[in-house]
Amino acid sequence: MAEERSLPPMLRRMWGREPVPRRGPRPRLDLATITAAAIEIADAEGLAGVSMAAVASRVGVATTALYRYVDSKEDLLTCMADGVAPEPPDPAGLSWRDYLALWTRAQRDILLRHTWLLSITQYAPPLGPRRLLWLDRALAALAGTGLDDGEKMNVASTLTGYALTDAALARAAESGFPELDQSGVEGADDYGELLAEMLDPATYPALSAAMRGGAMRGAAGWTDDADFTFGLGLLLDGVEQLISRRSS
Repeated sequence: MAEERSLPPMLRRMWGREPVPRRGPRPRLDLATITAAAIEIADAEGLAGVSMAAVASRVGVATTALYRYVDSKEDLLTCMADGVAPEPPDPAGLSWRDYLALWTRAQRDILLRHTWLLSITQYAPPLGPRRLLWLDRALAALAGTGLDDGEKMNVASTLTGYALTDAALARAAESGFPELDQSGVEGADDYGELLAEMLDPATYPALSAAMRGGAMRGAAGWTDDADFTFGLGLLLDGVEQLISRRSS
């Protein structure tokens, strides 16, 4: 029998597996309260405003007292990335495709509401109970499709990556692109016109033709919900084709 893996202290706390002391005063705080306070600060001030001292002040304790519950700011960020996730969408009555479309859009919306998440979740696998519940629901939606568990995991990670990329682009567009400040480019439409002027058709025949043909025309901003929907449809079309191959 394999030896049970020892969880780091923060994961034990997140999953409620830390031993409860039988003696001594009852703790004034809990990890959920601390995490919620840190999320409030991040939403208002960004991650730059999140410090152990700031969170301690928000919950009304000395900074040293906070270390009884959170060992470091890095651990606190891990808790925040999990604690900010709401319940995943209800799959009742939805096909796998409709559910995963809703699931992916909901992930992107969380990132757009809490843009500081983009700095700490881009490459981190889910570890907390809330985010892993989202993964569980995605896998459950694919039950009966004929995909094996590894393929289901890859589908979920691909859709999560798409939500992250789209949210990051939207955030960057909102902040502006410093390298374009002097060019008069304010959106994708302007960007297309700039490229049409810059590109040499002999070197960039396909891209030049697309820009001169107005591929970016009509796009006032850098991101559009129709673009997100189009890309999501492409991904789900691919999953549907994979399912079809497995069934045949």
